[in-house]
This record gives sequence, structure tokens and C-alpha cells, in this order.
Amino acid sequence: MTFADEVKNAVTPRAALLVIGVLGLQLLFIASYVGALHKPKPTDVPFGVVAPQQMSAQLIAELKNLPGGPLAPRTVADAATARGQILNREIDGALIVSPRSTTDTVLVASGGGAALADTLTKIITKVDLTQQRTVRSVDVAPASDQDFDGLSSFYLVVGWCVGGYLCASILAISAGSKPANRQRALIRTGVMALYSIVGGIGGAIIIGPILGALPGSFWGLSGLGALTVFAVGMLTLALQALTGIVGIGLAVLIVVIAGNPSAGGAFPLPMLPDFWRAIGPALPPGAGTWVARSIAYFKGNAVTGPLLVLSAWAAAGTLVTLLLSMRRRPDDAAGDTAPVGSTAA
Repeated sequence: MTFADEVKNAVTPRAALLVIGVLGLQLLFIASYVGALHKPKPTDVPFGVVAPQQMSAQLIAELKNLPGGPLAPRTVADAATARGQILNREIDGALIVSPRSTTDTVLVASGGGAALADTLTKIITKVDLTQQRTVRSVDVAPASDQDFDGLSSFYLVVGWCVGGYLCASILAISAGSKPANRQRALIRTGVMALYSIVGGIGGAIIIGPILGALPGSFWGLSGLGALTVFAVGMLTLALQALTGIVGIGLAVLIVVIAGNPSAGGAFPLPMLPDFWRAIGPALPPGAGTWVARSIAYFKGNAVTGPLLVLSAWAAAGTLVTLLLSMRRRPDDAAGDTAPVGSTAA
């Protein structure tokens, strides 16, 4: 047998296509992470301004016209309202202009991302210097001293997402890459639900009681973890039901390659390029990271939208998985005896 024949036997056309697919995912991984994170800069950050009436309009205009458009300033009635809007996650910071001194106050929230809080302080410091004024920074929702740069929420959610698609992948490829019938699909969905509950509680135990890295409601974080794991797991099962083993790669594409750099973890959403800022809130890592930070630092505020996003992924994945399994004939159960990676229908 010639060397060429050996190559043909060792690397089938199907294997070659899968290798090419993996190469594509690798290049997309690099492009997505570097594209999103190599040059963070704030753009249109929701920002409140509390100032005397006679100078408010001019100050708003000045902040709005800063080079690069880092801020989207809006007038806020008073300091208490500004604090409330930050804690409700309606704005990311605020400038409180003192009418009786030359020292102003910038309110920030490092719990929502230390990089953004630091950036806002630097921007306002430069602006005040041009007016011969000084500024002091007040952190109204500070990150825990055990939560460096407010990153623990992001890493927690990434761990939950990884667990979700790995568990789903194992369930699917352990006896063929597609569910053979409705009963097996229901069993896999049930196992996924149980795994999600355990994974959610386990993550909350590690991040809270064991490491003390993240404050906030233990059961709130546990529930978030269970929903995140289940959403990613059912998304993966659905993609595998649709496309076979290729579904694992598609899940990685959606959750890891697109979802992680756009989640607002290392750099909050207002510091990301437009594309990643747009897709981040609609993907599980971004929705999960937002909710985890809200639970930990913002009294659980502004979580309805992200929780609906996670619920939608979970519901859609479950529905697709079960519907596709119902379309299969009972005698197709033999397909589950196919080798790992098989796409037998």
C-alpha cells in the first residue's frame, strides 16, 4: 500500500472537513477575542450630570463633544437620584458639580467593571482640569476586595457555560451524536436539568462561602447558574440534533467565540467595539455576567431582560431538541449504537 493510500485510510474526507472546521473555529477565536479586546475605549457611556442650572447645558454640551464621543451625558436632578440610577444600572457614572467649591465628585461603580470606573474618573479629571477644578471619586457600588477588577462574575459565568456545553456534548456523543427517539431526548433533557441545578449550586458555593470572591444572594447566584448551564446545554443539544457532531462546533462558535469576548467581562460593554457591544447582551455569557454583577453589587436590579434572554435560549433549545426527536421513527433507535461522532439519523 502506498503512502497516499495510507493517508486516505487515515484521514477520511469527513475527518478532513472536521479538521478544516476546527481550523476555522481557531481563527475565529483569535479574531473575535483580539478584535473585541485589543483596544478598549469608552463610547456613548450613559453618564449623569448634576450641576447648577446656569452651567448645566454648557457642561452637557462639553461632555457630549469630547473627542471620540466617550460619554452620553444626561441631566440628573440631584446626587441622590444619580446614585439611584447607578444602582439601578440606568447609567454607569455621574458628575456632581459643587456650587460652593472647586472640588467636584464623580460617582462610579467598580462592581460593574473596574476598567470602566477607572476610565470615567480619568475622563472627568481631565475635563475638570481644563476648568481649574479638581475631582474626587466615590464608588457607590464597589467591587469586593476579593474580586479583582470585578472579574469574578464573568469567570463564574464562563465556568457555567463551559459545563453546559461539555455536559451536553458528552450526553450526545456517548452513543451517537443525535437523540434516537423522544424518550432518549427526554432523558437527556432531564439529566441536563439535574446537572444544571447541581452545577449552579456548586458554582455559587465556590464563589461565595469557599473563596469569598463574590457577595450577594447565594440562592440568587445558584438559580442564575442553573439557568445559565441549562440554557447553554440545551442550545448545544439542539444544535447537535440539527447538525450532528458539527453542533458542538456551532455551540463553541456561539457561546465561546462570540459570547465570551462580548460578555462585558474584562471590559464592560460600553468599552467594546460596536459589533461585540451589540451581540453581547443577547448571548448567554453576556446575559449571565450582567445578572451575576447585579446580584452581587446592584441589589438585584435590572435583571429582567437578561433573565428573559437566558430563558429564551433554554426554551428554544428544549423545544428544538424535543421536536426533532419526535420526528424520528421508533426503529431509528438503532442509530444510538453508532460510533462516537456518527450523524446517523
